[in-house]
Amino acid sequence: MRVRRCGALVIEPNEIPSLDIGDLLSGGDGVRTRVEIRVWAAHLDEYRRVSPAQAQWLLQCSAEYWQDLPADADSRALVHSLLALELLVAEEVPDAETGVGPVSRSTPGEGHWWPLAAIHHRHSRWQGVDSVTDMERSQLVTAHDLRQRLGSPPPAVPDQGPLPGQIGLPEVPASALESLGRRRVTCRNFDPGRSVSMAQLAAALQQTFRAHAQLEPAPGLVFLKKNVPSAGGLHPMEACLLVQRVEGLAPGLYRYHPLRHALTPVVPECELDADTARRFLAGQHWFVDAAVLVVFVCRFERSLWKYRNHRKVYRAMMLDAGHLSQALYMAATECGLGAFVTSAINEVDIEKALALDPLKEGPLAICGMGWRAQERTTAELDPLQGAWPAPGGA
Repeated sequence: MRVRRCGALVIEPNEIPSLDIGDLLSGGDGVRTRVEIRVWAAHLDEYRRVSPAQAQWLLQCSAEYWQDLPADADSRALVHSLLALELLVAEEVPDAETGVGPVSRSTPGEGHWWPLAAIHHRHSRWQGVDSVTDMERSQLVTAHDLRQRLGSPPPAVPDQGPLPGQIGLPEVPASALESLGRRRVTCRNFDPGRSVSMAQLAAALQQTFRAHAQLEPAPGLVFLKKNVPSAGGLHPMEACLLVQRVEGLAPGLYRYHPLRHALTPVVPECELDADTARRFLAGQHWFVDAAVLVVFVCRFERSLWKYRNHRKVYRAMMLDAGHLSQALYMAATECGLGAFVTSAINEVDIEKALALDPLKEGPLAICGMGWRAQERTTAELDPLQGAWPAPGGA
């Protein structure tokens, strides 16, 4: 049997403090630290703790070339322990000594990710997180909480005073597009009893995700024309919908096809229930009653095909999600609906429902839309008072 190291990993020496009563009583600060060595890998959902000897072996092992097992028994035991931790990959051939197959399966391919981006993506995903409970526990719910616990933030606009050579720009009448943008307000109060129409849903998807044309400059190389920009013109983002209340459409999961402008039901890998939206949204109950949740699922392989091992590609894919969220906001606003976007989502729970391989395709954000409730029970940032006019105002 031969082995090599998995492709993308980071070794982190993590200092863990503890209270030392003896040191405290003898006049010290009472703080003792121990170092725990953690290994973060792109193909694993959790870090692995390793010993200094295991870490040293990983540092000496190649990720590109197979190497034979060491001769001495202690080193071989070290290698087998790293195989059990899935930090080494065994070659898929029988062991020359025992004739038995490898003791560890090979780690999944990491594609063409830049290693640090792959590790960040894998380990920044959530599962089963209730972000609202966490905020309440930390007393970081209201604006007053934030100010009291965190102090004043950096200014919204740096106050530099009058600047030499500063040139004022003329006021220009607002266009229809700008007026629409001013009406865009993040909705946190949805009407749980009102459905959106099929036409409203179709219009929103048509303006954001639909491909209005395609170009094939070389065999098998297809570029799509959508209403939003995308790095390299690759458009890796797809829409997966959790439909809750759409007229003429059964509740459930759907995938949107950007060329056919059609929805295909998805058979979920795990059972959907009344709490599915809350699970997807990491407990953000103010978004749960949206009529439709649009999960932005990024097909990473599409972008990584061109931008191989590129340091900027993950950032570019995030920007793609930002373009789409604003486009969906505007489309929903034009339809008279409220909308929101959040990246505080339980990616792993969504991946399990949609049977996604997290290094090939995965959720980056959720947008939602639906009718705004008649009463505002959760605060919304609406300084122009377009969504919630002041009492007695127009």
